[in-house]
Amino acid sequence: MYDGLTARYTFPCPRRGEVQLPLSEFRVLERLPGATHPAVYKVTFACSCGDDHEGLVTHDELDWAPLAGPETPFLNLMTAQFEAAAEELLDLAATRIRAGDWPWSFFCYPEERPRPVFPSAFRLLSAGDDQLGLAVECPACSRTSVNLVTRPHVDLPFYNDREVGVVEHLFVADCEHTFETFRAELYSAGFDASRRRLAA
Repeated sequence: MYDGLTARYTFPCPRRGEVQLPLSEFRVLERLPGATHPAVYKVTFACSCGDDHEGLVTHDELDWAPLAGPETPFLNLMTAQFEAAAEELLDLAATRIRAGDWPWSFFCYPEERPRPVFPSAFRLLSAGDDQLGLAVECPACSRTSVNLVTRPHVDLPFYNDREVGVVEHLFVADCEHTFETFRAELYSAGFDASRRRLAA
């Protein structure tokens, strides 16, 4: 399904039989109810035939396969033997993550801060000429933010744009969450203490 050498996913196409495409050609990602180990996502992708098609991808293929590289062994010219690199690449990725270098990131607009993320948190991708509109469900606050990023920012692990465009918009469900949070704070003892400080 995922080819680590080309950083592309393979999906069936009714016209071409099979197509390979990068993550930036995904348009909608939706986690399906039911299976959890592994979770399964329905993906709508922009096919090279000109139509949008649907396919299925597991959580492991979406989040972990890009970090582990190809499953097929490669010829190590130093030893003249075929060797697998997945374990070493995962170890390297874990080392980078422990050092604070996350493979994918986005800017959470409601929280006003950058957040680490995996592709399974992507919800919508909209392709433009130079940039992608990327809607991400924040794993920390569960609200949706839209960022404008380059294709490598989405396609290549550990490639993060220096600057990310942020669409300043709260979605309806996020507004309801904000109102609920404000209402809870309004009736809390902490708010009463703040009001007393202002009145003093």
